[in-house]
Amino acid sequence: MGACMALCSLASCASCLCGSAPCLLSGCCPSTNNSTVTRLVFSLFLLLGTAVSIIMILPGMETQLNKIPGFCKDGTSIWVIENKVNCDIIVGYKSVYRMCFALACFFFLFCLLMIRVRSSKDPRAHIQNGFWFFKFMILVGITVGAFFIPDGMFNTVWFYFGMVGSFFFITIQLILLVDFAHSWNEAWVGRAEEGNRKCWFAGLLFFTILNYALAFVAVVLFYLFYTQADDCTEHKVFISLNLIFCVVVSVISILPKVQEAQPQSGLLQSSLISLYTMYVTWSAMSNNPNRKCNPSLLSLVSSSSSTTPAPTIAPGEIQWWDAQGIVGLIIFLFCTLYASIRSSNNAQVNRLMQTEESQGLTAVEAGPSEDGVRRAVDNEEDGVTYSYSFFHFCLFLASLYIMMTLTNWYHPDAEYQAMQSCMPAVWVKISSSWLGLLIYLWTLLAPLILPDRDFS
Repeated sequence: MGACMALCSLASCASCLCGSAPCLLSGCCPSTNNSTVTRLVFSLFLLLGTAVSIIMILPGMETQLNKIPGFCKDGTSIWVIENKVNCDIIVGYKSVYRMCFALACFFFLFCLLMIRVRSSKDPRAHIQNGFWFFKFMILVGITVGAFFIPDGMFNTVWFYFGMVGSFFFITIQLILLVDFAHSWNEAWVGRAEEGNRKCWFAGLLFFTILNYALAFVAVVLFYLFYTQADDCTEHKVFISLNLIFCVVVSVISILPKVQEAQPQSGLLQSSLISLYTMYVTWSAMSNNPNRKCNPSLLSLVSSSSSTTPAPTIAPGEIQWWDAQGIVGLIIFLFCTLYASIRSSNNAQVNRLMQTEESQGLTAVEAGPSEDGVRRAVDNEEDGVTYSYSFFHFCLFLASLYIMMTLTNWYHPDAEYQAMQSCMPAVWVKISSSWLGLLIYLWTLLAPLILPDRDFS
């Protein structure tokens, strides 16, 4: 009997994997929208690839693989010969590059396939919202093929692809944080108007002050540890400019005319953007190859200066789990999941993210079907609630960003087969922070600059 029930369960799972998103919900799950379930599953694919990449760069992984009799072989070829593989390829930064290359190809393929899908009645919408087993197998197939790519110039070329893609994804992260802050502010102000005003407004004030305090402390620490009296001119410029820019957008966000055109704007959003900008500034400075301007956290804790050359990291020895790498991974996870479930009333952000207003995203009330299983509701028969193509493009950029984060933005040196810090990574990060601030400024000033357009 147990075997029969197990077979029935497997058959049910298989039918769901081959079917559409609505049947992916179990009886214990609440009713939700087809569009939300689909985005969550695609995000799960990305997070699964991220987890595999992390496992591949864990310390000692290559040593453990070498213990398997007859599994590893020496040499630079990555082809499987006599059941032996090059363990130097399937661990370390090379494995991260190939895993993220597979993820990027997978999402870019769907980005092209889903261009101009207008509603769930489009045949391509069935591919977007179903056939999960086949999608997973496609991803596995691309991943296996990626590990057969010869070294050559692949690592160096894909590094530059990663930098460009990460530049845009950092900007998208800031847009999502702006949207989150708008939604947060609107929700708490709404609850304050319903009752217990002091409590909710005190909460808003507390987090606003906390964000600004953390940003200010960060600026002070940057000047103390990431600048020198006779050196580190770039760092001084980066810190000073971003401090000025954060003050400017904070002042603009509370101007009477801006408040009149954008009632939901305020210091909570500006404080969160300021804190994120300081994180990006720190992340940029931590990639400076000049160790005099970029002391390690260990040297800061031990109060000892470090003037050693830029670190070189051999394949299989990448240590992304420093402070900025961990913070970057946490922000990445938050933004990826938030992009999958977001429901916003901010018109400018919805235009930037190619989504509809939250009224079109609210869950439709639906109980369990006749068989007792809760199913997602198809809320896109009259029109899609988000751009399928743009969503996959964001995941494509996220794949490149996680590749750079896990390899600490180090540049692969083909000659020495090592990873090194480089200034291009510094400039990519700092320029993305400027672009992000410019976009946030646009969300504040757009209704004033273009009064004839409807931004309600």
